[in-house]
Order: sequence, then C-alpha cells, then structure tokens
Amino acid sequence: MLASVIPIYVFYALKRTIDIANAAAIAAAYGSVSAVTFVTATNYLDAASIAWSGHMVAAMALMESPAIIIGVLLYRYHLAEDGPDTKRQYIVPILKEACFNGSVFLVLGSLVIGWLSGAEGLAQVSGFIIDPFTGILCLFLLDMGIVSSRRFNDLREAMHTANIRPMMLVISAIAMPLINAVLALLTAALLGLSEGDAVLVTVLAASASYIAVPAAMRLTLPEANPSIFLPMSLTITFPLNIIVGIPLYHWLVGTILTT
Repeated sequence: MLASVIPIYVFYALKRTIDIANAAAIAAAYGSVSAVTFVTATNYLDAASIAWSGHMVAAMALMESPAIIIGVLLYRYHLAEDGPDTKRQYIVPILKEACFNGSVFLVLGSLVIGWLSGAEGLAQVSGFIIDPFTGILCLFLLDMGIVSSRRFNDLREAMHTANIRPMMLVISAIAMPLINAVLALLTAALLGLSEGDAVLVTVLAASASYIAVPAAMRLTLPEANPSIFLPMSLTITFPLNIIVGIPLYHWLVGTILTT
C-alpha cells in the first residue's frame, strides 16, 4: 500500500511546478526503496540489540517495483490527456524492468539461497559474510558519499537547463521522506508491528531509490532527466536518512508505540 500510495501523491504534488516526465520519475524514485538505507538500518538495530523480523527483507524486495509501474502509468495517462502519445510504451517491458531488474533478482535470489542452505550454510560462510559486514558497509557508505557530492553539479546544471527553481527540489527531497515516514509510522502503529519492524517499515517508506529506478526510467521513460531525480535521491535524501533519519525514525517509533 505504501509503495503504491506514495508515488501517486508525489506525482500530483510535483506536476504543478515541473514537467510530467520528471514528476513521474521523481514519484517512482521516492515511492521505491533504497536497499543500502535498509541494510544500514538493520545494522543500526543490531548494534542496539533490537530484534527485527527476517521477512522484512522480502518486504523490501516487494516494495521496490510498484512505484516504478505506477510512475510510468501516471506519465502515460497524463501524456494521453495532453495529446497523442507518439512514444507509447507497452506494459510488458515496463513490468519486466520493474519486476525482474537485477536488484530485485539479487534480493530474491539471496532469500532462496538462505532458505535452502539454512543455519548450517550460514555458519560455513559467516567468516566471509557476517564478520566483515560492518567494515564493508562503512567503506561502501564512504564511497556513496563521494558519489553524492559529485552529483551536486549535475543537479544544479539540470535545474538551470530545465528552468526549475533549485530550492523547490531541495525542499522536496527533504520533505518527502519525512512525510513518507509519518505515513509509515501510522501504518506500523495500526498494524501493531514490533519496534524493530516498525523502524524498518519507516526507513523503507522514507528512502528513495537511486539504483533500480534510474535503470527502469532509462528504458521506460527516457523523457525524464536523470540528472534531476537521481541527485535528489542520492545527494540529498540518502545522506539525510543515513545521518539523521534512522535515529529520528527510531525515536518516533518509540514515542508512538509507547503512547
């Protein structure tokens, strides 16, 4: 539900001030999820000795694709309203890219491997997977920070070319994850989720995709400018969630679940 509702409200909120192609791409990015943010949140919970359910990994995989489909369909719908759609895309390639892209396959394949191998299989590779995980995550986040900083120039140039007000996108990249986090917190409270699962649902809803969505948009929505929606999710929202968001969402979950 979250992965379907979020891209709809984001699209209609943005299409008043930005063209429908880029509004649809931004909606898809913020309706989808960031696996790296999710993994960081699980490591945060583990460090705090807070239990979370393994099926949340499957939830992450399932939440990645709906926003891509909805974003493209919204674009096609409004393009048909404005005039003849000369660049019509069939639903099959849209569904194929959204549901069978590499990141979804990797997560689902890992689930199958873990289920087949069980605890004994995990014990055999724990020295390669479990022990070095925190160090590898630190190096990866450092690399992502470098990539994010380099994307600032791309965002500035793209906004100048598209005649878009810079502060509008910056404010949107900060406000949308916070709004999405509130929606997820309310959902978690209604469902009665545990503390750890509620934090992860909130993190998933507040995160934005910068891997799966750009790949899908390149195929299904080439009219969108990746120099706009990619830096928004990678340069602003991603570090915001990593540095401030995860502990903030944890505090909010503790406050709401205990009241």
